[in-house]
Amino acid sequence: MAVYSMTGFASAHATPPAHTQDSTSSRAGVTVELRSVNGRFLDLSLRLPDELRSLEPALREIVAAAVRRGKIELRVVTHRDADAGPPTPAPEQLSRLARLESTVQTWLPAARALSVAEVLQWSRGAGVDEDMQTCTLQAARDGTAGLREARAREGDRLAAVLLERVQRLRALAAQAAPLVPALVQRQQQRFIERFNEALAAAGAADTESPRERALGEAAAYALRIDVAEELGRLGAHLDEIERLLKVGGEIGKRLDFLIQELHREANTLGSKSATLELTTIAVDMKVLIEQLREQVQNIE
Repeated sequence: MAVYSMTGFASAHATPPAHTQDSTSSRAGVTVELRSVNGRFLDLSLRLPDELRSLEPALREIVAAAVRRGKIELRVVTHRDADAGPPTPAPEQLSRLARLESTVQTWLPAARALSVAEVLQWSRGAGVDEDMQTCTLQAARDGTAGLREARAREGDRLAAVLLERVQRLRALAAQAAPLVPALVQRQQQRFIERFNEALAAAGAADTESPRERALGEAAAYALRIDVAEELGRLGAHLDEIERLLKVGGEIGKRLDFLIQELHREANTLGSKSATLELTTIAVDMKVLIEQLREQVQNIE
């Protein structure tokens, strides 16, 4: 399964069947545009012509079936045939309008008569047929499929970036692993040398007990600066991130949680740092993890 970004754009156009586009048709088709950006949940806003408002539940269902997260705007634009001119009202429409006008003027004699422009406007709003609704729904399905493909392409690019950052974090962890044992060994030698110097200055003859004390101090120091557990957990989190990127699907929230755990391990690593090299590695890790976090915010 692919990794999906929450950023994308797609559009689709649909036209009525040829047999419905007669000389009285004022429609040339429908275009549906979809724009998507990142969001914690699915937030869908619709911009529809008044004559297509009744399709809002169906349009929401189409998008929700294909997309789980993101802030999405769906815009429907109807196109008129330039050669068709104004819509031609059907006789039954004119008959009904005449009856309504007569009823209104019977009760309200001062009411003015309808103008030609008002009649045409009313006919345009009342002239939405099943073919136009079918076109809109088809364009919405095609546009939603296109948006999902666009999000998948962007998701592939995001996954590549994330994997590259993961490999760099692994390289930094590999650099940090041998630093602590070497540091402990050096510190142990320093403790022994200092105790020997103190014994020599005091003229003491028994060196075994101070040596054991020096080794004990070195062991306690090693425990304070040991980062093996942090590096182990960091490696496990990186393994899980790689696994999720290979599996794909709706992984954004799980990746976000893993990024928080990576931050925690890097912070602990920095707090235990006893050398400039380890401090530099911890800082570099935090920079890479922050870059991961920024990219993960765009994954569905």
